[in-house]
Amino acid sequence: MNNPIEHPLVRAHLDAVARGTATLPPERRRELLADLREHIEVSLTEAPATEEAVRAVLAQLGTPRQIADAALAEEGQARPAPETAGWTNLTLTLAVLALPLSLVPAVGPVLGFAAAVLAAVRVTRSRQWTRREKRQATLLLISPLVLTPALALVVTVLSAGLTPGAVLAVCALGFCPSPVAAIRLSRSAARLRAADLAA
Repeated sequence: MNNPIEHPLVRAHLDAVARGTATLPPERRRELLADLREHIEVSLTEAPATEEAVRAVLAQLGTPRQIADAALAEEGQARPAPETAGWTNLTLTLAVLALPLSLVPAVGPVLGFAAAVLAAVRVTRSRQWTRREKRQATLLLISPLVLTPALALVVTVLSAGLTPGAVLAVCALGFCPSPVAAIRLSRSAARLRAADLAA
């Protein structure tokens, strides 16, 4: 194999480091991965890239988790830890339920707001998501508190009143950001679980 970086063990190692450092600033992450590639290339160009040689070079570097933890520590970050599937599912369920609950006649918006706020509280208390992910998800989850009344005001002004159908439409539109937050959080949790299993 001419290029040692193409060796399956090297690719797997670098991929695991990349997943483990997903919360680093993009430039710092690129720099770290470039340094690792360069070190591996230099180390393996001096001798044939046999499987034993590749394993020895990777062992010198440390496990992907050790490398990721050290890089995160340099940036003052702790590695996000996946929480139990039950807690993650509870958070995601609350976020998703905000939209259908908001459509329940009479008490729907209150139920939808309650579910969205509870989901936002769960997100902020979780150690699973990064600060950036928490901030984005919280904004999406609490946006119905502003978006729904604003849409209701617009519909009222434009149509001189809110019919039951208009209320349902306003709630459906106002609570759309909640499922978006659930999808983004779910993808992030899945990536974190995959990185934790690979490390």
